[in-house]
Amino acid sequence: MAGARTPVILGPTGVGKTAVASALAAHWPLEVVSADSRQVYRLLDIGTAKPPRKWLARLPHHGIDLVGPGERYSAGRFAQEAPAWIADIRGRGRMPVVVGGTGLYVKALADGLFAEPPLDRLQRKDLERWAATLEPGELVRWAARLDPGFKGGGRQRASRAVEVALITGHPLSYWQEHARAQGVISPWYIVLTVPRAILHQRIQARAEEMVRRGMIEEVAAVLAEGIPPGAPGLDAIGPREAVEYLHGLRPRESVADAVSVASRQYAKRQETWFRHQLEGTVITLDATRSAEDVAAEIAGRWRSVPDAAPSVRGMEGFPER
Repeated sequence: MAGARTPVILGPTGVGKTAVASALAAHWPLEVVSADSRQVYRLLDIGTAKPPRKWLARLPHHGIDLVGPGERYSAGRFAQEAPAWIADIRGRGRMPVVVGGTGLYVKALADGLFAEPPLDRLQRKDLERWAATLEPGELVRWAARLDPGFKGGGRQRASRAVEVALITGHPLSYWQEHARAQGVISPWYIVLTVPRAILHQRIQARAEEMVRRGMIEEVAAVLAEGIPPGAPGLDAIGPREAVEYLHGLRPRESVADAVSVASRQYAKRQETWFRHQLEGTVITLDATRSAEDVAAEIAGRWRSVPDAAPSVRGMEGFPER
């Protein structure tokens, strides 16, 4: 573990992390470092539940809209790029706050991941085109053959394992074992929770809102740009179900419910990860309250953290609304 003490706001999808981070801006001159593996993709604002543009205008976010839907973005790349965002935020006298639900991204900052080997861009593009022609199960079988340490996963994780093995001559598990980097923050974890029934209600409401706001049309526009349906940006809850409808694999009226079911399953996996993978101080807060109340409690607890980072320039006297 390394670096200054940094607040990290976690929780399952739909719990309200974005609203709490926005409310915290009334207490701290903060900027958000997004630890969300789906919000890195441009053109998919609705389908990846990005913060509203009006929020982004007043609360700077880093880690959003980094790559096109056809390009893969990995936790290793996040581990390389996020430290510069954090250093820049601190250098301008502001407070970095990590917000998200992608466990590997959080782990990259707190514990360090392996230093990803350099991968030739043209070779990667060729392999990405080849991988896009394979069914997910076939791609996973290729990954398992090329990397004995491959632990399974979806299309994106399998594609990455294949790329690393074929381009570098060593499997991904080799690099993970022999090239580990050091973490860049000392995390102060805040995990937001709500009762399961309430979380499911929020997830259902959000799924219905995504469809109502035009998620299907957003995905159709991406496909019209020539992006293949199995591209990394479309291989996610939300865009994936929209692709299924657009290819005649499900009726339109089933999309919201399918997104809701998949999101509930993902939320359960996230909660399991948070229970077993976080090391150090972990504070669990009830997020059934208003975002403003939760943010006020976070700000109050931060004042008593004995090894918190030195005061950020301009933070003293910052108005608490």
